[in-house]
Amino acid sequence: MSSEPPPGSGGQQPPDDDPLRKNPYDNPSPPPGGGDPYGGAPPPGGGSPYGGAPPPGGGGPYGGPPPGGGPYGGAPYGGGGYPNDPLAGMPPLADSGRRTLARIIDMILVGIVVWLLSWAFNVQEYSVDGDNVSVGKSFGQSVIAALLYIAYDTYMTTKTGQTLGKKWLGMRVANLDNGATPSVQTSLIRALVLWIPFAFCCACVWTVIAGGWSFFDKPYKQGLHDKAAKTVVVSTR
Repeated sequence: MSSEPPPGSGGQQPPDDDPLRKNPYDNPSPPPGGGDPYGGAPPPGGGSPYGGAPPPGGGGPYGGPPPGGGPYGGAPYGGGGYPNDPLAGMPPLADSGRRTLARIIDMILVGIVVWLLSWAFNVQEYSVDGDNVSVGKSFGQSVIAALLYIAYDTYMTTKTGQTLGKKWLGMRVANLDNGATPSVQTSLIRALVLWIPFAFCCACVWTVIAGGWSFFDKPYKQGLHDKAAKTVVVSTR
């Protein structure tokens, strides 16, 4: 029988260089039934986990599934617990509707700057035919849009995990594997996948496809840009 203490009672702790990083070793709780599976009190029913009667409810040998469901103790949609669930210890996943609204806010904010710079550098396209004024988008304007959207998204996500839209609506981007704020490389990959097609070819259609993917994706509600960067969007409220 091993004398090694269970996780959470000591030993090596994961690095704490990010205050938002999840830490499954903090505040460990004993398995339901109050017993330490390596030598504490036996689970309800009087049997040891290796030979006694099973605990009430038909659970596993250590007292049944962890209490509750969701990202704090089980599957993200309320199912049974999974020991390797990457969402364990993280806040709940953000609602896809709020994510969409946050993205629209960001598009408007950066879009205003794009138009101002396009006029300043005279790279917009427009034509006047009688009473009709037609405004288009030149390649130069697409370049400005791509650079600004990518720079904005990458900087804000790397700094706090939040663009202004996400901050105002109470959510943030997190690494799927550890809950930490994404690195520059991860944030850049995420921004490139989202904004290059938007700026040069597909505009709002790509935004709807990439972002709208989160409405149907299970179990992590990831957009296509999240899948590329291995990130999720979680609630901060």
